[in-house]
Amino acid sequence: MAEIPTQSFVVDGRVVMITAWSILLGGIAALIAELLKHLIGLVTNLAYYGRISAEFVSPMHNTLGWWAIIVPVIGGLIVGVMARYGSSAIRGHGIPEAMEQVLTNESRIPLRITWLKPLSAAVAIGTGGPFGAEGPIIATGGALGSTIGQCLRINADERKTLLAAGAAAGMSATFGSPVSAVLIAIELLLFEFRPRSIIPVALAASTAAALRILFEGSGPTFPMPALDTQSGPALMLYVLIGALVGLASVAVTKLVYAIEDLFDKLPMHWMWWPAIGAVAVGVCGLIAPRSLGVGYDLITDMLNAKLALSVILVIGFVKLISWSIALGSGTSGGTLAPLFIIGGGFGSLLGGAISHLFPAAAIDLRIAALVGMAAMFAGASRALLTSVVFAFEITLQPLSLLPLLGGCTASYLVSFLLMRQSIMTEKIARRGINVPNEYHADPLVQITVSQAATREVVSFAADSTVGEARTSLESRLGHFQHQGFPVTEASGVLVGVITRRTLLESQVTQETKLRDLIERTPVAIYEDCTLREAADHMVNHNLGRLPVLTRTSPAGLVGMLTRSDILSAYRQRIREMERTDPVILSSFKAFRKEKIAETN
Repeated sequence: MAEIPTQSFVVDGRVVMITAWSILLGGIAALIAELLKHLIGLVTNLAYYGRISAEFVSPMHNTLGWWAIIVPVIGGLIVGVMARYGSSAIRGHGIPEAMEQVLTNESRIPLRITWLKPLSAAVAIGTGGPFGAEGPIIATGGALGSTIGQCLRINADERKTLLAAGAAAGMSATFGSPVSAVLIAIELLLFEFRPRSIIPVALAASTAAALRILFEGSGPTFPMPALDTQSGPALMLYVLIGALVGLASVAVTKLVYAIEDLFDKLPMHWMWWPAIGAVAVGVCGLIAPRSLGVGYDLITDMLNAKLALSVILVIGFVKLISWSIALGSGTSGGTLAPLFIIGGGFGSLLGGAISHLFPAAAIDLRIAALVGMAAMFAGASRALLTSVVFAFEITLQPLSLLPLLGGCTASYLVSFLLMRQSIMTEKIARRGINVPNEYHADPLVQITVSQAATREVVSFAADSTVGEARTSLESRLGHFQHQGFPVTEASGVLVGVITRRTLLESQVTQETKLRDLIERTPVAIYEDCTLREAADHMVNHNLGRLPVLTRTSPAGLVGMLTRSDILSAYRQRIREMERTDPVILSSFKAFRKEKIAETN
């Protein structure tokens, strides 16, 4: 009986098992998210108000005066020590670190990150760090998923799914945004769009969102008044705002990594950098107290147009300086909320300027702020769909979707034109790690074996002798394109494959029957399988050719598939793409080189 690839199912029992663990993971992540919020509140109350309370408060109302500069510095020192003697992986905003583990380490994250990351984030944010809580919660959920995956007997893909499920659950529990949580997992962690990974992630995010309703209620995270339908000119101007915010997102990304490069040049251990960066946080907090902490209330005020443009200008600029220096120093904290505040401020200012220049366009400053927020995240992170859906989910304003789609796409376009890497990938790209930017269907999946296989096959009967086979080969010299020859029974059942080299070996006698030269179970492929399955089958068995069988009983030999046949089919697909899209052509050429390396 020939070895044939096992028929794979899109969803099977293992998917159900991973889904069950993901649902449990979603519940745990929701509890961790709630715990982290209270932990941040506890640190904030202790550091700025000298009281023991887990209430989530802002540091802006503290009465410490100049002493308030010392509070972030103390927090930075604690985070530096935790990173030095606990794990350096707690540095940064979490998502790039998770991406790196997915791409290079089979989604294995050390167990200690599960508690070190939220604890360090609580200290950094609670002592005034201008970060959002979402990044550490996402990183913590991902670490927990990875830890569970390492305790189970599962493969790297399934462990990646659990990591992504934990990360998505963390985001969903923070903002009540399950759909955008699934999208960010797809765009930044999974690097694929498959039912076997999307189902567990979606159910984990849904579970976390459901539990969040128990803790926080079902209202939007950032409520705003009902919006009106926008005019055509206004929609065009929101696209312009998105493009301009896209320019700003490029500048912000470059600024963060320029500051990080400056810290790299300091003649001291990186353990001290968070404390140095925290000095800027403290000074900025004296200038604009609302720049301290997560700033979720600031997002709400922008979305309700409660702040004067002059106030937005000051707070937005100070928040940018404070956040970029703190993040560049390598402390622990998230990027989504700061980017939303910076982008919202920029969008508000642009909306105000456009309203002054073109009053007839009737620009809504609330929508301008929302578009600015989402467009900043879309341009900096290049998570386009996440940005659009997330801005909708946190406000529950359906009439914002069209302005958001136009503005975020414009920002996304500008980002790709002007910046090689995103704020999420620059750090790991510098370490030589290639992060996928595009996801497309594998061309080999779209071609069946029957379309590529050679039909004119030289085969031999199992009871024929070596001498007869040699005579047959000499008479057909130059008329066959493969070097392996199927050997079959009289009924047509495949016995094995014999190579030309074996037939011509001098120690093999003329009288030897071909069936006696078969040393292994035949490895074959069905004609209705895909070339992807055939290529994987070749790699698994270290072969360069496969007999092609029908699914009739007994399976009959209908052809031969070689590596050259696969490459020829692939080459034809490339030529078709060349006539339509040179960009796709370049990506296919790179993909072809990879597949050649795999099969050689």
